[in-house]
Amino acid sequence: MAASSAFLSTFISPQTVSFSPKSSSSLRLLPPTSVRMVQTVTLATASQPATGPRTPRGIMKPRRVTPEMQDVVGVPEIPRTQALKQIWAYIKEHNLQDPENKKIINCDEKLKKIFGGKDRIGFLEIAGLISPHFL
Repeated sequence: MAASSAFLSTFISPQTVSFSPKSSSSLRLLPPTSVRMVQTVTLATASQPATGPRTPRGIMKPRRVTPEMQDVVGVPEIPRTQALKQIWAYIKEHNLQDPENKKIINCDEKLKKIFGGKDRIGFLEIAGLISPHFL
């Protein structure tokens, strides 16, 4: 009952609610003629209109890449997200996933240059291994 009395007290002024000292579980309201409602005024600010496309930031911002990475992705500047997509496209195109465990990548010569000379890597390692190739 305490929760409901707190709820009502936020909408009805304290003068209109009277509590009976004999019974704490009963809530008695005065007739509606003495109810005083309180209005709150809120102001909304208008948002700024879009002035055009935002400049990419973070992993979406194009960065220069090393020549080894450029051999795989094909461009001198690329966002990290697109580089990861290009590497996956290269892996699929050259059928470099292990046929028994698709989570393992069998590296060819180009990928070995990017992935630190490793012959096999897990697909979760790719994002960490390409970091040094962004200048």
